[in-house]
Amino acid sequence: MGFFDKIKEGLAKTTKAISSTLGSVFSGFSEIDDDFYDELEECLILADLGVNTATKAVEQLRKEVRANHYTATEEAKEALKGILTEMLSVGDIALNLATTPSVILVIGVNGVGKTTTIGKIATRLVNEGKKVTLVAGDTFRAAAADQLEIWAGRSGAAIVRQHEGADPASVVYDGIQSAKAKGSDVIIIDTAGRLHNKTNLMNELNKISRIVTRELPDAAKEVLLVLDGTTGQNGLIQAKQFKEIAGVTAIALTKLDGTAKGGIVIAVSDELQIPVKFIGVGEKADDLMPFEARPFVDALMEAV
Repeated sequence: MGFFDKIKEGLAKTTKAISSTLGSVFSGFSEIDDDFYDELEECLILADLGVNTATKAVEQLRKEVRANHYTATEEAKEALKGILTEMLSVGDIALNLATTPSVILVIGVNGVGKTTTIGKIATRLVNEGKKVTLVAGDTFRAAAADQLEIWAGRSGAAIVRQHEGADPASVVYDGIQSAKAKGSDVIIIDTAGRLHNKTNLMNELNKISRIVTRELPDAAKEVLLVLDGTTGQNGLIQAKQFKEIAGVTAIALTKLDGTAKGGIVIAVSDELQIPVKFIGVGEKADDLMPFEARPFVDALMEAV
């Protein structure tokens, strides 16, 4: 199955929802007037772009329609695709793995598919010929390290773990030393998704970041936030909090195959100005896909 087809299949629920609303806007209006724009904005909000992003997209469309003297709604549709693609193009979509080793610090609340995402990224990197070390830094959740160990076995990555309740910073230190000794190309660090409060979480992530900086001062580092696409605008709220706490550099949006509101990808990119680097559109290891803006928009609006 090709790249576009896989995205299209994974976004089937969203595409169906959008086609039943946006489709009627583009086919139901004979001219581009205020009613057309109002209806379009409402449909974009329903697709979970959020009020801010939907309003911004429609305002930009008004400008382009005026500037280019468009009169047909089909022309407006193509212009909208370009606008949404631009909103999604906020940075380098490739992981920064410029050094050996490089570090990917993976953060996010429990239940978003964080450990699974780590496993899928590890599988992809190992298949590319890289040596990967997984570090089980989530020592607070029962069985988190066990789950990560299963993914290490599947992917061919090494793993460093300690007992449940161990100091995460200690695990990260051990993981870095092990990765150095083994000559690993990439170190992927799992972190706790929920501590007692925001301050504890911030302190824990800061401690881990300090150890990474101290032990690998020149290493390329990504802070990858994993968000559950089915949570919609709640995911956007989470993202804003984690951006403030941890200096997020990249986002992976999971479970997009399970939601009719895949437009959240656009809202997250636009409002946070952080690149979405992976989207999850299924359960299999290769269903976590490197993100590309235009194929995503084309798949999203294919039936419109």
